[in-house]
Amino acid sequence: MDGLEHPARLTVGVVGAGRVGAVLGAALGRAGHRVTGASAVSEASRERAAALLPGVPVADVPTVVAGAELVLLAVPDDALPGLVAGLSSTGAWQAGQIVLHTSGRHGTAVLDPVRAHHALPLALHPAMTFTGTPMDLDRLAECAFGVTADEPLRPVAEALVLEMGGSPVWVAEVDRVAYHCGLAHGANHLVTLTAEALQVLARAGVAEPRALLGPLMHAALDNALRMGDAALTGPVARGDAGTVRDHLRELDRLAPEIRRTYVALARATALRALDDGRLRPDDAAALLDILADQER
Repeated sequence: MDGLEHPARLTVGVVGAGRVGAVLGAALGRAGHRVTGASAVSEASRERAAALLPGVPVADVPTVVAGAELVLLAVPDDALPGLVAGLSSTGAWQAGQIVLHTSGRHGTAVLDPVRAHHALPLALHPAMTFTGTPMDLDRLAECAFGVTADEPLRPVAEALVLEMGGSPVWVAEVDRVAYHCGLAHGANHLVTLTAEALQVLARAGVAEPRALLGPLMHAALDNALRMGDAALTGPVARGDAGTVRDHLRELDRLAPEIRRTYVALARATALRALDDGRLRPDDAAALLDILADQER
């Protein structure tokens, strides 16, 4: 961090002691900042605050904001605009206060109301899945943060990210939704895909589906991250239309609720393989015909 403009040791208020807020508050505390308050509505949030932010008072949002030089807003995406506007209408923000949010979808435009109070807006989104436990603190060492900030505040944003153990990735305001879409599509839908694959294996009588699927999915993910579309294998890539038809028959028997996912992903895979040139047009047409007939 040599050469960076370090933020001074700051008092920190955590608005939303959920999985993300409590962990990032703890990370800032570990970096030498002082967490002076946290808001926690649910019992789970209060327990999380007690575990990750021991000794930190739990208070209402205006109190947390009033006592902080750095306000960490860790609330759901859709709740963020209303929260910021509401606090602005009551004059809660203070001149020189750093106000950062952890939303992936939003950049700094959602924080425009704080500018009228001469507060300093930052968008710092950790691209990680959080458990809300101390293990997340160690995972921050490998975590990239999607950062959007005014040019004069970039050194402060970078320093805060590095202090928490992460690495900054600069995202333009206009690209913020696309950035978040890519992350959500990859990570969130991977969970759905994995859960459905485990379900099919279990219904097929596999005693330990995780032991069977885990190494395969780890290898596939590693290959995909390194090679992109070139990592594709399996019946769609080979044009094995008969195998795909058999898969759909088995889904009818074992897990009909998973059919739509399989069909949608098989169609997307076939089209990417066709565009990439690794699937011949005739084979792609046969696959797409089967998948079209099987859609419901």
